[in-house]
Amino acid sequence: MMATKKEATVETQAAGHESSEHDVRDSAARGYRKARRGYVVSDKMDKTIVVEVEDRVKHPLYGKVIRRTSKVKAHDEANSAGIGDLVLINETRPLSATKRWRLVEILEKAK
Repeated sequence: MMATKKEATVETQAAGHESSEHDVRDSAARGYRKARRGYVVSDKMDKTIVVEVEDRVKHPLYGKVIRRTSKVKAHDEANSAGIGDLVLINETRPLSATKRWRLVEILEKAK
C-alpha cells in the first residue's frame, strides 16, 4: 500500500514538470531518461558530438517565454552525425567526465 502511494507521487511530479513530454520511461525500470532534440554544432571529437539544445522557460515575474540554449556532449558511436544535423539524444549513464547523453537518431541531415 505504501509503495503504491509513493509511485503515484512520482508520477504526478513528473507530469507537472515542464519538459515531462520529453521524458521516457525505460522498459528495464531504470527510471525516467530525458530525450532532447537539438542541432550538432561540433563533431571534431572522436565518437562525440556537441549538441545545442533549446529549452523554453517562462519568466517567473513577467511571464514572457524565454529561449535558453545549452550545449551538451553526446556519444556518437558510428561518427555518423555532422555539423548542422538535427538529432535526437537520450540521457544515459556517465560515459566520461562531461558526456551524459547518447545519439538515438539523426532526424534531418544538414543541407
